[in-house]
Amino acid sequence: MELFPQDQKKGKRGQPPLAERIRPQTLDEFVGQEHIVGKGRLLRKMIEEDKLTSLIFWGPPGSGKTTLAYIIAHLTKSHFTQFSAVTSGVAEVRRVVKEAQARLKLYGQKTILFIDEIHRFNKAQQDAFLPHVENGTIILIGATTENPSFEVIGPLLSRTRVFTLKRLSFEEIKRILDRAIRDEEKGLGKFKVKIEPEALRFLIEGSNGDARVALNAMEIAVNTAKPDEKGRCHVDLKAIEEALQSKALLYDKAGEEHYNVVSAFIKSMRGSDPDAALYWLARMIEAGEDPRFIARRMVIFASEDVGNADPQALSVATAAAQAVEFVGMPEAQINLAHAATYLATAPKSNASYLALLAAKEDVKRTLNLPVPLHLRNAPTPLMKELGYGRDYKYPHNFPGARIKQEYLPEELKGKRYYHPTQRGFERTISKRLNDKNFEE
Repeated sequence: MELFPQDQKKGKRGQPPLAERIRPQTLDEFVGQEHIVGKGRLLRKMIEEDKLTSLIFWGPPGSGKTTLAYIIAHLTKSHFTQFSAVTSGVAEVRRVVKEAQARLKLYGQKTILFIDEIHRFNKAQQDAFLPHVENGTIILIGATTENPSFEVIGPLLSRTRVFTLKRLSFEEIKRILDRAIRDEEKGLGKFKVKIEPEALRFLIEGSNGDARVALNAMEIAVNTAKPDEKGRCHVDLKAIEEALQSKALLYDKAGEEHYNVVSAFIKSMRGSDPDAALYWLARMIEAGEDPRFIARRMVIFASEDVGNADPQALSVATAAAQAVEFVGMPEAQINLAHAATYLATAPKSNASYLALLAAKEDVKRTLNLPVPLHLRNAPTPLMKELGYGRDYKYPHNFPGARIKQEYLPEELKGKRYYHPTQRGFERTISKRLNDKNFEE
């Protein structure tokens, strides 16, 4: 096995950085990604049984891609080597392949080749690897933060299995930091670290799901803190702010200020003020709010506050939510801003929402009113004899595909719930509903 370049890096006092010192060496130490390395999951079985095929790990920074490769390096019986996607050319590819061929022929030992940032490989480099991946000379493990569908050539991609890693959660980052603080051999245990709850929360949120960022900032804060008379190292919010080079905004995602800012964001869009909406959006983004939460609120808003005044609003909000998943942060903030300004400037109507509330009140009041016979299907002869479907008028058989007939239960006959406004597209809807002879 060849050393990873980061294994040779030295930090303060000749030590590797904290993130490298406490890097897990077994799957039991690995935190997160339970959907692929949990008990009984395919990747875990492949690693533990040393039956690997070519793989690509795709996920955000600090989610564990390189760590998984490191664990494989420690557990596999195959020769493990790392290849630089930045500094190596086709000639280097040929050298690695030649050595792998000799190793397989002389010793029957397979070669696992790890390529970090595989998306940086050009087409010529990827083409050079292809036949050797295909014939089994090399087992390729690639790691990338970019969508491999766009960055890896089709023939190579089809010969690998892609595992998607998720951004680490708040609790997962906390577990990693707790272990680093307690570990006296490889971590920060000898410093007797006491970190303020507010500082810990800001550190975790500020890391944006990246374990390496969280660990590096923690190490900087500890190394620059002055121990007290008992040798304990106190880490406060100011120390973490300096380590992260980011200021903590007054925004507690579990407390009142969270709801205050979200409320201001929603009300700014409802009030058709795109500038205020952008400000509150920026506040949430800078404070580390989950972009999925922001996107969900806008999807709800699109139907609750814009509705049929602009039916396209829901499509825009939903597209932004999909972009958050597809693109990821920080770029997805552009998609969020796009949707927020669209929703803020769209015509407003809550008529659909009010109609639903009114209908629900009648449902609670009247409970299970029977469906009128003419609206029921009649799949059996008995149902037809009982009058199911009788006298139903098929709208498409009439001009404008409209015919006056009752669709509500008898007790609610003539009841109206939906009252479209005269704003935006609802003006057209109102005309359709009021024009008895309306025809497209």
